[in-house]
Amino acid sequence: MNGVRLRAIIVKELWAILRDPRSRIALLVPPIIQLLIFGFASTLEVKNITLGVLNRDSGYWSQEVIQRVQGSPNVTGIVVLRSEAEARTAIDRQHVIAVLRFDSSFSADVTSGKGGEIGTVFDGRRSNAAQIVSGYIDRIAAEISAGVIGRYISAPSGSSVVMNWFNQNLDYLWFTMPALIAIVGAVTTLSVVTQSVARERELGTFDQLMVSPLRVHEILIGKMVPPVLIGALVATIYIILIPLIFGVPLSGTVGLLYLALIFYLLALTGIGMLVSVLSGTQQQAFLGMFLVTIPAILLSGYASPIDNMPGWLQIIAWLNPVSYFLRVCEGVFLKAMPAQEVLANCWPLALIAVATLGTASVLFRSRME
Repeated sequence: MNGVRLRAIIVKELWAILRDPRSRIALLVPPIIQLLIFGFASTLEVKNITLGVLNRDSGYWSQEVIQRVQGSPNVTGIVVLRSEAEARTAIDRQHVIAVLRFDSSFSADVTSGKGGEIGTVFDGRRSNAAQIVSGYIDRIAAEISAGVIGRYISAPSGSSVVMNWFNQNLDYLWFTMPALIAIVGAVTTLSVVTQSVARERELGTFDQLMVSPLRVHEILIGKMVPPVLIGALVATIYIILIPLIFGVPLSGTVGLLYLALIFYLLALTGIGMLVSVLSGTQQQAFLGMFLVTIPAILLSGYASPIDNMPGWLQIIAWLNPVSYFLRVCEGVFLKAMPAQEVLANCWPLALIAVATLGTASVLFRSRME
């Protein structure tokens, strides 16, 4: 391996990516915009809830439930309904996400110790939000029920203490922000590397590489280095901004995070090189990048736990580099993941990198020959 030739191909690849000012803007500005959008607009919580109330009870306890619900910081409005038809219309037109129904005997049943029933109707079109709102209402009903038991029924006193490890306030940002390092890093790196060989073919410079004094492994290394550098730069920006802007603690060792990051970027580069070598044009490479990126994100455990997936999808998910680095990002940020656990997620990334880069090298060599 010749250092001069290697340096020349690396500079050439960097120049091909960064010479256009619009390309430089496209590499750095979208990740920052995505960070802000995910941080301030995208949320796993349900806020600004509007609920409908159909109350046929004039007693104390129905009003107590309504006041407790209205006092919730997540509820911004209560719509008073007078009939079942109005309740149906309110849900059909999405004016409310749920309707609470109180029978005329609700307060009397609660006072007598029988227990009152709160009828709830949810908008199933917004299933995830409806489930979360149902949890809010259940919690409020449980608090009132405990108060009723203490007021009317003699029962031994007791208490429970709930502790949430690693994310005490269950702040969704503490989960979302570290995961973005893996998600956006994958999109940025794959978008750069998938264009490398396809761009050479489309511009007609692939033949020049074939007759150049560069060896195959030097060409491959030269094409691998720029995506790794750009991916590391984007990840560094995120590592700096996430604690500063969103207050997510970085409790672990930064060096371990970067160690896993290098293996992760190499694995992504290998996958991107496979797509690029198999593509004849930049358009094909662009579509191939999306064909790989979207399933990789969906199967990473970011949107839903891998354990909830069917068995055959779990096998594919464990071949996904995003799932391993996602675990490292969340672990290093939130629970100071020890070195042995980081390394346990690094060796699968190393195996994926070796397999994909080796296959891409064989295909690239056959194309050159």
